[in-house]
Amino acid sequence: MKNTILITLFLITSFSFAQSVKLEGLITDSKTVGLEMANVMAVNKATKAMDSYAITNDKGKFLLNLKPNTAYSLKISYLGMQNKELEITTTSENSIKNIALEEGGIELDGVEIVREMPVSIKGDTIVYNADSFKSGTERKLEDLLKKLPGVEVNADGEIEVEGKKVSKLMVEGKDFFDGDTKLGVKNIPADAIDKIQVLRNYSEIGALKGVENNQDNVAMNIKLKSGKKNFWFGDMTAGIGVAHEESRYLINPKLFYYSPKYSINLITNFNNIGELPLTVQDYFKFTGGFRGMMQNGGSSFNVSSNDLGISLLRNNRAKEIETKFGATNFSYNVNKAWTLSGFGILSSSLTDLETKSQTNILQPNSSEILSTENRQETANQKSNLGLFKLSSSYKPNARFQFDYDVLTKLSKQDENNSLLRESIVGNNVALENINTIKNQDPISVNQNLSLYYTQSDKNIFAFEMQHLYQEEDPFYNANLQSQPFSLAGYVVGQNRNDINQSRFVKTNKIDAKLDYYYMITPKSNINVTLGNTYSHQNFNSSIFQILDNETVNNLDDVANTNDVNYNFNDTFLGLHYKILSGKFTFTPGVSLHSYNMTNEQLGTSNSQNFFRALPDFLAIYQIKKAETLTYNFSYTNNFTDVNQLAEGFVFSNYNSLTKGNRLLENATAQVHSLRYFKYNMFNFENITAYINYSRRVDAIKTRAVFNGVNQTSSPFNSDFADETLSGNGSYGRSFLKNYKASLGVSLNWSKFNNIQNNVLSTNESFTQNYTLKASTNYKNMPNLELGYNIVTNDYNNTTFYTEKPFARLDYFFLKSFSFVAEYEFYHYYNNTKTVNNEYDFLSASLIYQKKGSKLEYKVSGTNLLNTTSLNDDNFSQFATRTSQYTVQPRYVIFSLKYNL
Repeated sequence: MKNTILITLFLITSFSFAQSVKLEGLITDSKTVGLEMANVMAVNKATKAMDSYAITNDKGKFLLNLKPNTAYSLKISYLGMQNKELEITTTSENSIKNIALEEGGIELDGVEIVREMPVSIKGDTIVYNADSFKSGTERKLEDLLKKLPGVEVNADGEIEVEGKKVSKLMVEGKDFFDGDTKLGVKNIPADAIDKIQVLRNYSEIGALKGVENNQDNVAMNIKLKSGKKNFWFGDMTAGIGVAHEESRYLINPKLFYYSPKYSINLITNFNNIGELPLTVQDYFKFTGGFRGMMQNGGSSFNVSSNDLGISLLRNNRAKEIETKFGATNFSYNVNKAWTLSGFGILSSSLTDLETKSQTNILQPNSSEILSTENRQETANQKSNLGLFKLSSSYKPNARFQFDYDVLTKLSKQDENNSLLRESIVGNNVALENINTIKNQDPISVNQNLSLYYTQSDKNIFAFEMQHLYQEEDPFYNANLQSQPFSLAGYVVGQNRNDINQSRFVKTNKIDAKLDYYYMITPKSNINVTLGNTYSHQNFNSSIFQILDNETVNNLDDVANTNDVNYNFNDTFLGLHYKILSGKFTFTPGVSLHSYNMTNEQLGTSNSQNFFRALPDFLAIYQIKKAETLTYNFSYTNNFTDVNQLAEGFVFSNYNSLTKGNRLLENATAQVHSLRYFKYNMFNFENITAYINYSRRVDAIKTRAVFNGVNQTSSPFNSDFADETLSGNGSYGRSFLKNYKASLGVSLNWSKFNNIQNNVLSTNESFTQNYTLKASTNYKNMPNLELGYNIVTNDYNNTTFYTEKPFARLDYFFLKSFSFVAEYEFYHYYNNTKTVNNEYDFLSASLIYQKKGSKLEYKVSGTNLLNTTSLNDDNFSQFATRTSQYTVQPRYVIFSLKYNL
């Protein structure tokens, strides 16, 4: 596959070289000093088209590929310099031309050049001219982003620029569903986009931009075409299935309105073809744009979720999925100082699952199998999700800002599961039918209040406070043939073992901190932080048995019930010093913490009180304008929440029973990270490398006892350190204007220590992920992307491999037709070849839209090869699991879209 990619690129490159000549040279100032990131553009005088463009490297060098024997107007611009325009005529030979610019550039002229350049840079902002990268097949923002140099979009709709994740997406400077980029990536129409602005070193708080380290913060702003402003735009799509036994449908209206005063976005999607605008995974990671207030405070106290292990699918694929989705987003400028914004999202989905899996429980410190569980299961899930956010931002002047946000998350989830389990313990094999029911209706309300005040050029104050209120009420029912565990008060001898468990967890958590920044010099400042984290949690659970005669047997022994109150308090004082010295930025710091934890249960109280000093250090080496090396060290205290302190039994699953440990202490972690980044606009070369080492001392680990395939476990503070070493790197570049290639590598090694059947168990896992891909971007020719991905998961010498060659073809032809096809081939196997499976996916669409027409006709097919199932695997520190789950069959949809 690699040879195919290289040969294809070689032939394309050779053809392009044969049709062009090179013009290269230096752009300098009047003192012959090279100007980095100057814009150079060659406009064909006969056709008035831009044939080539370049951005100079750190030496001021540029390179243009031009047509031979052609007259050009050469335009050069650089911020702070006078624009220059030259007339040149190429020959059949390569040529060299050095150009000097004069000081005193006019900003208006610079903006005009930026408008025409495909890519330009102004300070920390990269500007992409959308029309320069469109071939005609693009329908959504996602299609366009994938063609931009230095930009990647993953399968989850997350955007990465120069190896950094985009944390905020805006349209015309207004938030677009703050806290998630997927909705914008999948829905903003490509034909409405004029410019894409990448905002590096982004800070939402202007007052803190110069005092905080924002080198990893990236935002993206979409600028609309002039005809899309002050008018409603969007599209309305309706589709039906073709030649299906069951009816298939798609209804997908989207409307957008933007003006200087306000904006409104409306997105809906109703379908039963597997399109999921918002997955359950997306819901749980949707932050609403809330900042991580205490991420640099030295303590980690995260409220965990009491989810029931409801299956979450990858790749939005299942046997059957039906979705109803609606979302609206608004922004309103009450006046010049006050802005209101927010969103509301409602989603409902019905999902049918069909899975075959094998779980091998390993012997302690060995890859030998202790016992095996084979499962064939079917599940029906229903999820209703709700997200609502309201934001207010008041900025009367540059010195004061007052923000308030409230985010509410509601959900109702139900799952009914039927499975056939085969248990293999030694030479004993047992079959059992099991039915389970899971449901939960959690709610959380997160509020944020922030005040920022710049008293003078030397004194800045920032006050931030967040409050989290959360309720969770998971209910679990398991109906088994055999009795899985011996519980106090349990009635044995029943035909069916009908076990039920209810839980209720309530959390109130307040984080507050006051920051004072004192500017010692323009290049150094001191930051003093006074902060506090307070959390109160209540955990209640009970287990009851329904007997064969349908009476209820409450297992109310103290071993089976929980009523726990847990208070956590962390008061801290932090001191950080930031200094810029030449190309270096140093930020050493330390935080002094006073901790107090109290949990009350079983009629007694247990408290812990102690002090701790936690250092941290950040160093940035700015090698060049677009090349940095960053080192970060942190020493943190990690605390558990109430879930691992409750000492009564809790069912994690029908074969897993857990109990907490009220004497758990905190774990300490040392984290070292090193990041290298280089972006060369001369040839659009993008290099990123990141390595992270974490050593967790006194980690909270698991003591597990296996009785066949059933597990009883409890947490404990390990005397042995857990370690993780991870790294990733990527190399990508665009060349000859129309080509883009990249190589990505991700590695992760972990070592875990647990106690299994009273034996200290040390397990290791090593995951490798390699991706190579190359693509073209022609306007009047077919465009092809070819790639190869291989993932290896090594769990205690048991290795699973997934090889995936993939290809994508898109072609805009006859001025009205668009054809897009995507193909993926999977080869999934393990090192012993006991698992060996091959499958592939093909999707394609043909679109007809006459130029100037508002109507679009489309025929699309998914899973055209009618593949029936997918494979995956995972590692739980005690066992390996391989799964095969059924996916949706072939769907062919005819749809009609009306563009506003």
